[in-house]
Amino acid sequence: MGDSESGRSVLRNCDRPVACDRKRLPASQRLGITVHFDQIVVGSSLEALLYAFVHEMPVFYSAPHKPFRFDHLDVSLDLACLKIPHFSQSLKTHAGTKVVGTPKNLLWERLIFLLSIHGHAPLSDRCENLRYNGENIITFSDAYTKLIDIDFDECYYFGDDNARRMPKIELDSTKIICYDWIAFNRGGKHDIDYIESDDDFVKEIWFYSSDRIDGKTPVKDACVVSHLTEKELEDFDFSETMARFKAVSEMEARGMKGKYNGLGPNGKPKHYKFRTTCIGRGMGHTTETFGAHPAKIKVITKEDIKDTTLDTRQLLQHLSGSTLPYKQILDYL
Repeated sequence: MGDSESGRSVLRNCDRPVACDRKRLPASQRLGITVHFDQIVVGSSLEALLYAFVHEMPVFYSAPHKPFRFDHLDVSLDLACLKIPHFSQSLKTHAGTKVVGTPKNLLWERLIFLLSIHGHAPLSDRCENLRYNGENIITFSDAYTKLIDIDFDECYYFGDDNARRMPKIELDSTKIICYDWIAFNRGGKHDIDYIESDDDFVKEIWFYSSDRIDGKTPVKDACVVSHLTEKELEDFDFSETMARFKAVSEMEARGMKGKYNGLGPNGKPKHYKFRTTCIGRGMGHTTETFGAHPAKIKVITKEDIKDTTLDTRQLLQHLSGSTLPYKQILDYL
């Protein structure tokens, strides 16, 4: 047999499917890759990323939880250590000027970027669910297959929507935050940025340059923030439609008017009514508790974050001393 025939024979043999009994494979090959970490963070909230960044821990999550678009840090906080320039914005309201600091989602994006570049976000956004085995291993998977097993000594758990067999999150049904996004199809051109009311329903109205129109448009849409109970959510009087109506009512009560429509018979100016449509509704919870959990899982709740060792402000104060491992990256930003 010549070399060419021998080569063809080898190729034919390679093309044949080979039966493989996975039960006879070593455990390391049968179960996939297992990586050990002394300490890990599970969660993708701003608090989780801050904790992972300051303590140089790897962070894992199944879905990114960016802060609310209009949540801001204290205007006095200096984030120059992260190459985030000092930010201060004055919002025009009917009661005067409201000054806000750096948007929290800007800090969130910078932290996840640095953690990823430094290798402390190993799975990035590839994971879609995770499962705890009850001892010391968490399995991370995407929609089709397992990605990796993480063996750990200590896990700081900040909560994850797609976690199985992790401590169960018990949400407070009496304190639910609703975000109603409203499009202004007419009457969206004005100079007001923020409205605050005394009612929990439509408690805040944030106006922003419309995302529906390309470029920096003077047309503004709005996000209405309400604090509701679970029972109120099921009531039409607190629905997206009523939130839209009440938002317009709050605007008109403060003297805001729609587009100018000439003069009436009495010589007074006329204005079109506001025309709005609902874009969507989102929800969040202000408080949450967790069920029983093993010793290796250290649950971090929003109440725990208020503690001096986990308070967001305390973690922010430690940022400047935690940027040394990232200096080479930050020098280019």
